[in-house]
Amino acid sequence: MVLVQAQDLARELTHENPPLVLDARYNLRGRDGHEEYRDGHVPGAIWVDMDHELAGPAGEQGRHPLPDPAVFEAAMRRVGLSGGRPVVVCDGGSTLGAARLWWMLRDAGHESVRVLDGGFAAWRAAGLSVATGDVEPGIAGDFTSRPGQRSRVDVADVAAGRCQVVDVRAPERYRGEVEPIDPVAGHIPGAVNLPAARSFADGRFRPAAELAELFADIPAGAAFSCGSGITAAQSLLAMEVAGRSDGALYPGSWSEWIADPSRPIATGPDA
Repeated sequence: MVLVQAQDLARELTHENPPLVLDARYNLRGRDGHEEYRDGHVPGAIWVDMDHELAGPAGEQGRHPLPDPAVFEAAMRRVGLSGGRPVVVCDGGSTLGAARLWWMLRDAGHESVRVLDGGFAAWRAAGLSVATGDVEPGIAGDFTSRPGQRSRVDVADVAAGRCQVVDVRAPERYRGEVEPIDPVAGHIPGAVNLPAARSFADGRFRPAAELAELFADIPAGAAFSCGSGITAAQSLLAMEVAGRSDGALYPGSWSEWIADPSRPIATGPDA
């Protein structure tokens, strides 16, 4: 199972060996994720910093490039993760931060990783107990990162047309009609649009059968792209719920593509 429901997680947390809960609360715009976490989170959940532990410095590789593997390894040891320990990742409810952390853990070779469906919003809606403030990690873990266990592509692969790019941003951003975040609007030529929002209903992932239908026309090996590689991981998670793990991540996504003004840009709907 890729997802876990709030009531089921609550029961697991009463067991002798509960899963490690990590909260990757993150907001691209608006309130600081750490402040939001401090105001309420799953009891025992430890906050993980998107900007400093799940991403490297912004630059030519995009706004949220994958961090150095040693940085991620240190972060997971900091929160007490050891090889083989089950992990449940969550965030405030968007699943953006949780999906990024889920993908990175799986890419690093950690097998037992699930995502809290609906995040902390679903936990609160279920009437479960809420903790506030920071949770201090206990004994450091021995997690070892072995990146490369999940498919990914780089800008050279995309430029050479070695993969079908699936752009999961909102349709108006894909078409280049608006661009609220990046300095250039449009999409990578040849990319098709499958908005990540279509994977959800009422704040949770759609049933597996509905997601399988949604991704039915996406070829194996397709590279998922967004603005900076975070929402793309969310769509890969939805695809996993549907029973498919044959998609690749384009970590740099649109923000890396437009860093070089010589790269072509397309606008308008799919060709």
